Amino acid sequence: MDISLFEQYESNVRGYIRSFPTVFDTATSATIVDVEGKRFIDFFGGAGSLNYGHNHPLVNQALINYIQRNGITNALDKATVAKHDFIQGFQNIILKPRGLDYKIQFVGPTGTNGVETALKLARKMKQRSNVVAFTNAYHGHSLGSLAVTGNEFYHDDYYGVPTNVTKMPYDGYFDHEMDSVDMLRHYLKDGSSGYDLPAAIIVESIQGEGGINISRVEWLQKLEKVCNELDIVLIMDEIQVGNGRTGDFFSFERAGITPDIVTVSKSIGTGLPMSIVLMKPHVDIWEPGEHTGTFRGNSHAFIAGSAVLELWRNDDFSASIRSKGAQVEKVFKDIQAQFPNYITDVRGLGMIWGMESMVEGFCNEVSRQAFLRGLIMETAGAADQVLKFLAPLVISETELSEGFEILHEAVAAAVEIFEKRKA
Repeated sequence: MDISLFEQYESNVRGYIRSFPTVFDTATSATIVDVEGKRFIDFFGGAGSLNYGHNHPLVNQALINYIQRNGITNALDKATVAKHDFIQGFQNIILKPRGLDYKIQFVGPTGTNGVETALKLARKMKQRSNVVAFTNAYHGHSLGSLAVTGNEFYHDDYYGVPTNVTKMPYDGYFDHEMDSVDMLRHYLKDGSSGYDLPAAIIVESIQGEGGINISRVEWLQKLEKVCNELDIVLIMDEIQVGNGRTGDFFSFERAGITPDIVTVSKSIGTGLPMSIVLMKPHVDIWEPGEHTGTFRGNSHAFIAGSAVLELWRNDDFSASIRSKGAQVEKVFKDIQAQFPNYITDVRGLGMIWGMESMVEGFCNEVSRQAFLRGLIMETAGAADQVLKFLAPLVISETELSEGFEILHEAVAAAVEIFEKRKA
């Protein structure tokens, strides 16, 4: 099968195909096979949309059963059995055991739709237009979401997106001696600071695309307190780091906070298009039909999402995520210790980890070497300076070990290449 067809007919905007230039065919768990029969271990996980792996048997069987009985495919926001079962399962398995009282809005099909909805709702609720976002944030590519996304690569002056958004330093952007929440509180309480009181603050508890930046528990708690003090809606973007990525279902659970609005997508549909917005009941001030979307009734995603909720009925799944995450941390730190001139930092939580290099182009070269050897692993950060681990949470010990071995070989090969360049 000729990969040049994609270059001939697909838009120049395509990205991942350039990093992973082969035609993929089949996949199970965390292993992908291309048309030539070559196996790849998946440390990419569909950018966080495949937390439950490729073709999870629970998902496959549920979809097969549903399709064979001619279950409805798309119902917009009409009531269906598929949606009923998802809502019931999500409330009983995820929300109620965590003491969370949220209503669910189905906005589909992508994460950026969830962010747009959250911003629109917060502005409507508070009758204020300004929103605070953070450095290195990533929230999507539609115009409202792009306005609160930090990376300048995605911006263009002609888009006109920066309107009514104030950017503040994320936790640790400078150092922990300068607390950006204290800074924000001071600005907002000073009538002469020039900072308008925002309708909302939108934040990721861990910035994935921004470079695996992890906010402190106390920082998140202070941020919630500021929002409560000043009547600001707190929006938590859980699109990439939710769905169990950190070990808890929601990444903000570790801080014991309760955001007003939570955006959830990617793995909530196990890779099928689905996006939801969770909101405290008093935040739900929509008029019927005021915010709609044709594909907010994707029943196949409801069926798939309901199937994997079963994994969360006890603590076993969380424990396995934490155990595997500890293995990732150890391997990454071992690699850093072996190549300290090339790997300057290792950071992460649960099953999201990054190795940072200040050597320009090094992480991209490691990614390339890994692909050649049968490992798919992307980079993150404004300068692609972080190698990003985002494997499916269900990855087996065998797949994990094989991936670690390839990664070590790829890092060593990249170091050799860069050392030769210096010679």
